[in-house]
Amino acid sequence: MLAALVSVAGTVPALAGPSIEWRVANPFRFFNDPADTEIHRATFISLTPEERRSPVLAAERQLGQRHPDGWAATMYRKTCWNWTRNRYECPDGESYITPESHAVVAEVKGIDDAEVVCTWQTGAGKRRRGRQHGEASTQACSEPVELDIPYPEGALVTVSVGGVEVARQRIVVKDLFVVGMGDSFGSGEGNPDIPVRLSPERTADYSKPSKNGDGDLTGYPARIGAWKQIGDKTFIEESARWLDQACHRSLYSYQMRVALQIALEDPHRAVTYAGFACSGAETTFGLFLRYKGNEWVPNPPDLSQISAAAAAQCGREEAEPQDLPEAYHMKGQVEELKGGLVLRKCEAEKARKIDLVLLSIGGNDIGFSRLLANAVLADQSTLKKLGGWFGQVHGLAEARPQLARLGDRYKSLNRALHNILHIPWNESDRIVLTGYPGLALLGDGSEVCPDGDAGMEVYPDFRLSEARAKDGTQIAEKLHRLMRQSARTYGWTFAESHRRQFIGRGICAGFTDSAFSIADDLRLPRRIGHEWRPYNPSDYRAYVPRQRWFRTPNDAYLTGNFHVEPSLIQKALKLESLQWFQLLLASTYSGAFHPTAEGHAAIADATIEQARAVIEKYNGATRVSSSP
Repeated sequence: MLAALVSVAGTVPALAGPSIEWRVANPFRFFNDPADTEIHRATFISLTPEERRSPVLAAERQLGQRHPDGWAATMYRKTCWNWTRNRYECPDGESYITPESHAVVAEVKGIDDAEVVCTWQTGAGKRRRGRQHGEASTQACSEPVELDIPYPEGALVTVSVGGVEVARQRIVVKDLFVVGMGDSFGSGEGNPDIPVRLSPERTADYSKPSKNGDGDLTGYPARIGAWKQIGDKTFIEESARWLDQACHRSLYSYQMRVALQIALEDPHRAVTYAGFACSGAETTFGLFLRYKGNEWVPNPPDLSQISAAAAAQCGREEAEPQDLPEAYHMKGQVEELKGGLVLRKCEAEKARKIDLVLLSIGGNDIGFSRLLANAVLADQSTLKKLGGWFGQVHGLAEARPQLARLGDRYKSLNRALHNILHIPWNESDRIVLTGYPGLALLGDGSEVCPDGDAGMEVYPDFRLSEARAKDGTQIAEKLHRLMRQSARTYGWTFAESHRRQFIGRGICAGFTDSAFSIADDLRLPRRIGHEWRPYNPSDYRAYVPRQRWFRTPNDAYLTGNFHVEPSLIQKALKLESLQWFQLLLASTYSGAFHPTAEGHAAIADATIEQARAVIEKYNGATRVSSSP
């Protein structure tokens, strides 16, 4: 056998002899444990050709069936996001943003004899993290080997049998830097990495039982745990958990799924991902100005998203503060940015080049939550009279001037992405803006969900108005057209094909009398006497596939169940009666009216469709992985 190999190596063209095949061992570097990436890679490889037309959605459905409580629960704390410092850094101490090397798994193809021994060589260098780099490694030719390949220069890898070289390959890893920015639709709001766990027996009461049953807020699903009252320390310890608690940023975010899928599709590619999207963020307070998120935590974000991205670009270097008093307020049109704007900026020669910016922004700028409050709060409700759950209710008249001002905000943001984050002006298509899907569209997209409280009976004041929902749809369409036009004006890439898929999958998609599955039941379980109706809340699973791709207020209560310590409500709002407000938080701040994990997956597929073209333009064609 050895003689034959030596003869082949010396007389037959290289393509006919043994060859080296390789792949990056952990292509999605954000996952610190390669085994977590491998779960997603194996799922992707298992997809049929038909499923690969929408690979993220198909993968999410598979994962949702296998992990009905969510696949992210075992992964979200094993990443290169330091949630105590709000910085991207890996637990092992190696540089995350600017890698020095990548582990690759290589195999020799064309040698079938299991007894033949191969010697692998990657040239001069040093051993890193237990992998062979620059040292000879000898083992059976039938076994794969893990090699350390310097980045970005790569290495020439040779394989010898009996001292005779039989194969060689120059291995160069392509590492893409992907940055995610924006609002709750970018953060993954509504999809905690660990959803709340509900008790099969215990109930939560938000009011005293009434004699006639009117306004009775008792018998609600309750968290597990030995808590004594709603909002006490033990109760809060059982909260839903997030990759970033303040921003409700999770692994289910479409931006994270885009970066992950890009990593999986080419075996010779790695992706370095840094996401900063934060629930509640606007272009001003969020991207340009510091915003602390929508959940109180001891260590909220200390930088705006643009500054945080610039700091990440610098890696272990320091991004310097830049005083920019006149550059971004557009001659006073963006009033919030007047009066001394300070942003971090990494020097161009030190900054890692960004290959893709994934952007979801604009909804909060025009009052998305206030439009929702207008559409879903009953006219005579106490909450509507108080101004909604976000401090204000408004409709078409109030939204129009905010929409008119959004154009200047996009213009300002475009300047910052080029000047602060060093996106080349002639490569503006690296910025991928993603449109918002319709919340309540039916039929051909011209109809909306009818009047009623389907999916919303968790809180007495909730009742959808079809007429006001149509008004909101008008504003949403105007926003969409503005986003598309702004993207065209500034040369950004625009993703919007997912919007068609959301028709018929909005907040009223499901059943109100009986359901084939709990997931598609729009009703909220309540305990009446000694019986749960229509089902036991402990049987609810947040991540099994379902018809609707938006979280209803009922879903939000069962998935996120956001509450706060009573003292925080008393200090902030000076409320004497807290229980009704806790219920309001649990059904709104928990991600109501935001996409489910399947919805985010569908948005990711549409965004990847556009991102692939950008990657191919600047980095070469994608090689879709098809084998383990």
